[in-house]
Amino acid sequence: MSERRLVILAEGSLEFHHGKTAISLLRYRPEEVVAVVDSTNAGKTTNEVLGIGGDIPILDSVGASLRLRPTAVVIGIAPRGGGLPGAWRPAIAQALGAGVDVISGLHYMLSDDSAFRRDAAASGARLVDVRRAPDGLHVAEMAPRRPGSRVVTFVGSDCAVGKMTAALEIHAAAEAMGLSSAFVATGHTGIMLEGSGISVDQVIGDFMAGAVEQMVVDAASRADLVFVEGQGSLLHPAYSGVTLSLLHGSQPDAMILVTQPSRAFISGYPVRIPPLPELIRLYEQAAGWVKPARVVGIAVNTRDLNADETDRVTAEARALTGLPVTDPVKQGGEELVRAVLDSLSSLSERRT
Repeated sequence: MSERRLVILAEGSLEFHHGKTAISLLRYRPEEVVAVVDSTNAGKTTNEVLGIGGDIPILDSVGASLRLRPTAVVIGIAPRGGGLPGAWRPAIAQALGAGVDVISGLHYMLSDDSAFRRDAAASGARLVDVRRAPDGLHVAEMAPRRPGSRVVTFVGSDCAVGKMTAALEIHAAAEAMGLSSAFVATGHTGIMLEGSGISVDQVIGDFMAGAVEQMVVDAASRADLVFVEGQGSLLHPAYSGVTLSLLHGSQPDAMILVTQPSRAFISGYPVRIPPLPELIRLYEQAAGWVKPARVVGIAVNTRDLNADETDRVTAEARALTGLPVTDPVKQGGEELVRAVLDSLSSLSERRT
């Protein structure tokens, strides 16, 4: 595969919530990113604005980025509803006109847009919609997995709390420990990073659990530990259906709960996030409708907290739940890998 040289389009959205696609690429694939487009921060580096990515420049336009010879422009946002900002159309057209591919994870399919298709056809550029669901999906069948494989699903207190990030960090820690490990991408950003996966929220409702099951069975055929990226939250008024389909489709042996302690309410809704013990009970109950699974550890997202605050909320979560608790970005994922291994060892002993 030829070297990717990515420009991330994040106009006015270079932050950790709606700009999480940009953030993830800067955190996990900085060597592939040649520039970020955001006129509100033009002239700075990504490290100056976000604390990640190093000296990657922030430019004021896609046109200014073309001198860096990008191979693709990536839509760097994950907005509510997945629509394309109308103000971004000229930038996308400019990239296509220059023969540069455009990669999108939006619900709005760029390749279904007749104007963009004409621009791409004229220049030979590609429109890549990573969220598009593949053909041939099926209803979940509770299919068996390879004996000896174990599945860990990441569940959350809310959307955009870091479920994908926690899964990637713990997957990386497992591999660093010499374990056989796989990451299952269930959202568009994870697919961009992993190079494979299915964006579950784009799948027809009847087939959502089946799509997850298909990916998990495949990953379990080649890895002993399968870490499944979570989506949404059981508490979320809009996205709970995706969460439940993912939970039942993956049929986990264990779960990691991901939470951002500074959030009291579901983002954008007057729905209070309950205390950790209640969250754990809700997820274990929901998983148990199909297959019993325990929450065996907690990943806390403390990016907006200082060191003392991080230590405090971590200690409080341990005291409340009796579980291992860590911020895998700040503190590494090894503790939660060990928690998974300990829990799965106990599970195997109970089954024999």
